[in-house]
Amino acid sequence: MKSRHKKLALIVGALAIVGIIAALVLNALNSNIALYITPTDVAAGKAPKDKLFRIGGLVKEGSIKRQADGVTIAFIITDTEKDIPVNYKGILPDLFKEGKGAVAQGKLTAEGSFNATEVLAKHDENYMPPEAAQAVDDAQERAASKHVSPSSAGETPKASN
Repeated sequence: MKSRHKKLALIVGALAIVGIIAALVLNALNSNIALYITPTDVAAGKAPKDKLFRIGGLVKEGSIKRQADGVTIAFIITDTEKDIPVNYKGILPDLFKEGKGAVAQGKLTAEGSFNATEVLAKHDENYMPPEAAQAVDDAQERAASKHVSPSSAGETPKASN
């Protein structure tokens, strides 16, 4: 074999190894990515089927229900517009409370509830995950735009004589 053929074979082999490594890294990253989806988007059917994703918002007041085993819990996550029931089996973070921000990672069931494999809670008094805060703000803006005052809805005030 000539030296030129040896160099060419070495380059082709190196490129093949780099390609295989890149494919493995991209596959690992793709399988670990969890998209964030709001409760409103989940209710609208925009959630991926049979794939992990994250849902976030506020834990609805009065919605936390604990089972007798102490580790199974059900609660409702809301963006103040739509509510999604969440089921979780595991130990919750200490800061997990009703009315506070939370993000759950898991899959949607055929019944429309969310089976969480991980639950994250806010970590200080002013923090809410950015995605959850944005979802709550968007839902409140949509609710505010639905409630239009009579003067802006086209009614004109009557002139007094």
